[in-house]
Amino acid sequence: MESLPEAVLIRILASIPAVDLVLACRLVCCQWKNLVDGAALWILKCQQEGLTGTESEENAENWQNFYFLSKKRRNLIKNPCGEEDLQHWGEVHNGGDGWKIEELPGDFGKEFPSEGVHKYFVTSYEWCRKSQVIDLRAEGYWEELMDTTQPKVVVKDWYAGRSDAGCLYELYVKLLSENEDVLAEYKTETIAIPQDNDANWTEISHTFSNYGPGVRFVCFEHGGQDTLFWKGWYGVRVTNSSVTVEP
Repeated sequence: MESLPEAVLIRILASIPAVDLVLACRLVCCQWKNLVDGAALWILKCQQEGLTGTESEENAENWQNFYFLSKKRRNLIKNPCGEEDLQHWGEVHNGGDGWKIEELPGDFGKEFPSEGVHKYFVTSYEWCRKSQVIDLRAEGYWEELMDTTQPKVVVKDWYAGRSDAGCLYELYVKLLSENEDVLAEYKTETIAIPQDNDANWTEISHTFSNYGPGVRFVCFEHGGQDTLFWKGWYGVRVTNSSVTVEP
């Protein structure tokens, strides 16, 4: 293939799975290594697969990482909407009558603003908390990628109250090292929803960037309670939590 124009060779290589490009094709010869390490091949693969980005510099590292991160992008929180009861949630603290899963919209509630979400977690009259720890390496985000590229870690959560009861809500997210040292963190203030509220769902979001090397885990924790201390489940409602790693 040495006689092929470079543009033609790039198009041929672009039809090969990305992992094979990096692990096999890159080792064939110097020409192929340069093409796999270059930007043009990955820009073409992004275009072919409908991946779009906002990278301002078309350098090899950015575009190759952009491709892999875009392909891997998914919600790393398991069971975000309570479809599997409390499975995958750890360090569950059941204050009052504990956590409960209910069907949307629930009593004195509103439908969720997008399709596909059918349930939510609801808290009780004393503080309820639950958390998940995401192992980034186990999810396919290797150490060099996290240490050098430091892709964005985007955290989102949705919360709402009943219209007939006041409640409190908190979100606390930590980026942790191998030894579980806190390298970066985001914590909301305690958000108070008054009684006689509109029961609308509110999204809260935070993006971690430039957090430094060493991040290996993400710890996501949220919770709340009602403010009237009514027996049952009148506290804050949460659902559709997400953690994504993005270009």
